[in-house]
Amino acid sequence: QVQLVESGGGLVQPGGSLTLSCAASGSIFSISDMVWHRQAPGKEREKVAGISRGGSTNYADSVKGRFTISRDNAKNTAYLQMNSLKPEDTAVYYCNARIRTWDMKDYDSWGQGTQVSVSS
Repeated sequence: QVQLVESGGGLVQPGGSLTLSCAASGSIFSISDMVWHRQAPGKEREKVAGISRGGSTNYADSVKGRFTISRDNAKNTAYLQMNSLKPEDTAVYYCNARIRTWDMKDYDSWGQGTQVSVSS
């Protein structure tokens, strides 16, 4: 069994910064892509940023130049550095990862989400 836990959300003023963390735990053999998604009230969940095991990254157009995704493979953790936050970034942020366990089973895992609110 594997688990993803996000942390680092909170309330921030427009223009501020936050860093989210996503820690994977369990009988982990390897983790391929790690992806951050978000869902604002009344809207569909959208992909924000993704990173491969090798470090290749991709971003939604709405966050390019403001958000940076990174990962520490030794810690099984991904991060999302969010700068120049806007009210429209307000959402619940979810971490998603494809995890292979030591018994060679693959899990498409999701965290429980962390709330990010941008408001003055």
